[in-house]
Amino acid sequence: MSEGVLVHLIEPADWRAALDTGAVRPPSLADAGFVHLSTPDQVHLPAQRLYGDRRDVVVLVVDPARLTDPVRWEPGVPADPAGMRFPHLFGPLPTSAVRR
Repeated sequence: MSEGVLVHLIEPADWRAALDTGAVRPPSLADAGFVHLSTPDQVHLPAQRLYGDRRDVVVLVVDPARLTDPVRWEPGVPADPAGMRFPHLFGPLPTSAVRR
C-alpha cells in the first residue's frame, strides 16, 4: 500500500450500496459520529478483531487529501497497543476519496 493513505474495511454489499449513494455511511457514523479508518500499518488490528478469517472484506484505500470532513487521531480499543491512535473521519466517507 502507498504511503500517505488511510484504509477502511467494508462488507461487499455495503461497498456496492456506497457506490450507488456516493458515500460510505457505516453504523459508527450514526452511533459514534465517525467512520473508523486505519493506516496501512494498523489495519491488521481491526481486520482480525472484526472480520477474523473472512476473505470477502473489501479494503478501501483512501486519499486523505480528498476528504472534506475532519479526521481526528484518537485511541482505539483497550486491546490495541498502548498509545496507538487511529484516524476517525467525522463525516461520511466519499467514494470519490477512494483510490482503489
